[in-house]
Amino acid sequence: MDLTGGFTLDHSSSTAAPSSRAPSPGAPSTGAPSTAAPSTRSPLTGTSSAGAAPRLPSQGGAGRRAERGAAGGGGGGGLRARPAVTELRLSAFAGHRSAVHALGPVTLFTGPSGSGKSTTLRAYEALARLSAGDTLDEVFPDAADCVPERARPDAQGRRGFRIGCTVDGPEGPVRLDLAVQAEPRLRIVGERLTGRGRTLLATALRDPGRPTVQAEWHTAGATPVTRAPFPDDLLGTALLPLRVAGKTPGQLEVLAAAEQVVVGLRAAFACDPRPERMRAPVPPGEGRLRRGCGNLAEVLHRTHTDCPRRHHRLAAVAAAGCVGPVTGLGVRELPEGTVRAVLERGGRPATPLARLGDGELRYLALALTLLTGPGVLEMDRIAEVPEAMQSLTLLADGLDRALDERQAGELLRLATGIAADGHIRVAGTVGERAAAQARRTPGVTVVELSG
Repeated sequence: MDLTGGFTLDHSSSTAAPSSRAPSPGAPSTGAPSTAAPSTRSPLTGTSSAGAAPRLPSQGGAGRRAERGAAGGGGGGGLRARPAVTELRLSAFAGHRSAVHALGPVTLFTGPSGSGKSTTLRAYEALARLSAGDTLDEVFPDAADCVPERARPDAQGRRGFRIGCTVDGPEGPVRLDLAVQAEPRLRIVGERLTGRGRTLLATALRDPGRPTVQAEWHTAGATPVTRAPFPDDLLGTALLPLRVAGKTPGQLEVLAAAEQVVVGLRAAFACDPRPERMRAPVPPGEGRLRRGCGNLAEVLHRTHTDCPRRHHRLAAVAAAGCVGPVTGLGVRELPEGTVRAVLERGGRPATPLARLGDGELRYLALALTLLTGPGVLEMDRIAEVPEAMQSLTLLADGLDRALDERQAGELLRLATGIAADGHIRVAGTVGERAAAQARRTPGVTVVELSG
């Protein structure tokens, strides 16, 4: 990957595997300048593609194959009915160099302070946000901090970073690799989408003076490759459903691969419960849990009415992780119009959540996230794809923070039990004590990072 030259499609062979060579950041730019102006209007939504999540084709190839896989109990041939991120690559990102991490249904990163646990999850979340249509400056407001410390600028002062992932699903493993220039101006300078040994999309920076990259994608029609300029601040893979007609087998292949990557990445929710925000009563609302879980009482107010079975199960989980007897989770409506969540104690007075310890509150919030779905979480929902064909990934930095051994164990057992059906996946970071516990828990993958 070249931070200024980007990628090109391999025209020598339609089945040749893509090159894995990764030139160092700051390599000289190559290629002729592009002269076409980019289109930033979405033909499906009528809004600017910047900041707008692209709509997926309702009859895309991946969606049809997922329907067959779901109906057939897995689809045969080892293909996943639900797209999921199965590998994260940090080729050059912050303190990471040539790092490749396989991701299972429940994956926990551990290591000493400074080993890059949090930045690993940050890279995953960045790819998820870009696939949802967020712009590069929204995702990387401090992009310079993502450049490896020892990366030296070239003669034009250019430095950057490289990340990527593999999304497995009905189309088999599909790889996405991204090169980002952080200095002197933040921009995407190279992107490559590959599947079944074929490069399906490649972008490259051709004219540093224009805010575009030159994109070319596989067509396999009268014209084997289609070329067009793409904005240099948006993920090209997420724009493909807006730009590819889907009239040739090659176009359908590109659309299906892009759809799989977008669906697999977008279904992510970063959860970081903040106990100090969870104790006060809150006004009732739509009941979608926020990242910091400060509106936990509001969400419990909704689940108590709309999701009684899940709410009852959450109460059982609360009993396993909170001090004293717990017979239920209740919500009290206060005179000023707010709601307060309480632990019901049977014949004893209820305990307001404001009285719980930090560990109990974090435990409850994380358990609630595992037991609900995208409709109860404040996240980008993919309305065009049925929820049965999506797998939500919970990103939890400091999963074990403030938890005691019993709470961490219960949360791990809950995560692995729910992840077994394929609807929920977990990627988190933990300390050494929780990592040792996780190694003894079937179904958990523990990744050791070194300082």
